Amino acid sequence: MRVGVYVDGYNLYYGGRSQCGRGTAGWRWIDVRSLVADVIARQGQWPNASIERIVYCTARVDAVTNPSAHQDQDVYLKALLATNSVDHIEYGNYVARVKNGLLATQDPATRRPVLTTSNWPVMVRDASGRKVPDAEFMVSYLHLEEKGSDVNVASHLIFDVTSGVVDAAVVVSNDSDLAFPIKEVRNRVPVGLINPRDGYTAGDLTGKKSDGVGNHWWWKLKPPTYLSNQLPDPAGTYTKPRGW
Repeated sequence: MRVGVYVDGYNLYYGGRSQCGRGTAGWRWIDVRSLVADVIARQGQWPNASIERIVYCTARVDAVTNPSAHQDQDVYLKALLATNSVDHIEYGNYVARVKNGLLATQDPATRRPVLTTSNWPVMVRDASGRKVPDAEFMVSYLHLEEKGSDVNVASHLIFDVTSGVVDAAVVVSNDSDLAFPIKEVRNRVPVGLINPRDGYTAGDLTGKKSDGVGNHWWWKLKPPTYLSNQLPDPAGTYTKPRGW
């Protein structure tokens, strides 16, 4: 069984960060091929699977707004190719822009936004000097957004399956925008879905093992899988960034 693997790089990164910890070392230098092979072996439904190709979809971090992250990412992407951890990197865009919005915090219980309003020790006064309790604050902020990875994942997935170059597919993402292409591909080949977070799989990505041609599976990554599937250091001529 020839397996094509299609990875949303940012989804994988943020999944690892949410589980292993933003300031924790030891998980970022991910060996994608090793990680996916580990999961395929553990899930047990595809005993004759052989990874045919891995497409890694990402976007380059903006070098102006975050030069150190840009440099670290560049080293990692080169290491992925140098070690054949992935076969192809497809680039989207990393967009930096200024947006306006209401100032808010996150409710720790529901994780929903809670608007910040004027109250002591920060109170708003109108032009006549009267207090304006419960006034809302508008702020301008730097908004950084990665765009295109979901489209690139879907495009490579559909092209490879319809071209007959793979017999099964693994998608590494929990992005519900991929619901339609994954659903359609399940009518042609078995599909494995790897959720980078050990939490709820997006509802639109769920289904039944018997959908379409059947033999599908779902898997949630846990911290040990990140930690145990790391590139060598150095990886070819590339050294793991400090703190990784």
